[in-house]
Amino acid sequence: MQLAGKRAIVTGSNSGIGLGVARELARAGAEVVINSFSDTAEDHQIAADIARDTGAHVTYIQADMSKADQCRALIEKAGGCDILVNNAGIQHVARIEEFPVDKWDAVIAINLSSAFHTTAAALPGMYAKGWGRVVNIASAHGLTASPYKSAYIAAKHGVVGLSKTTALEAAGKGVTCNAICPGYVLTPIVEKQIPDQMKTHNMDRETVIKEIMLSRQPSGEFATVEQIGGTAVFLCSDAAAQITGTTISVDGGWTAL
Repeated sequence: MQLAGKRAIVTGSNSGIGLGVARELARAGAEVVINSFSDTAEDHQIAADIARDTGAHVTYIQADMSKADQCRALIEKAGGCDILVNNAGIQHVARIEEFPVDKWDAVIAINLSSAFHTTAAALPGMYAKGWGRVVNIASAHGLTASPYKSAYIAAKHGVVGLSKTTALEAAGKGVTCNAICPGYVLTPIVEKQIPDQMKTHNMDRETVIKEIMLSRQPSGEFATVEQIGGTAVFLCSDAAAQITGTTISVDGGWTAL
């Protein structure tokens, strides 16, 4: 149990990558706080299920990651954290000239600004302990670009930059910060993109998956949430104590092209 005694907060973790990361951190022995904006019985049950399956202490705390005050309150309500995984994210696909302003604002707030607010709230406690890990879930789109995703790509590039700055400010204080950059992982957020991509490119589902989504992923396979979670656990381990301010791509070779 390499993370026993550590408290981890994973934002946007009632499904998809966030849920996969939360499960892997719990399996590694961490106390885990999962989060979403919805606060349903199902959200609390997810926490109970992870606890049952892993033997870890797992709780659910509601917070809307589009609201700065709620982002910061999440850290306080949890009692601080040793590990912060900024995962919350949404997507919208449209041409720049047709991109709705409210959608731009929401994507930037949830995908980028929330990571700033939670990190700002978590760092003082990490500094006081002399140990901490901030893991930001960016994207291959934090290192490259695609059409029709201007807000998402701007946000994820911002997450990579925020990770580097956090690492530099935290250097020498026992705290690291890195960004994981997944390629396509078959999660609910990716599933929701498929109809939009079908409409934009006038293709059927299987053709969109093969020729649009996985065309830039040389492995020809989706990454799994367990693989992303395992990478996060590694970044929280002692073996990764000197890995900070960088990106780790889990993208089947996408960014090697």
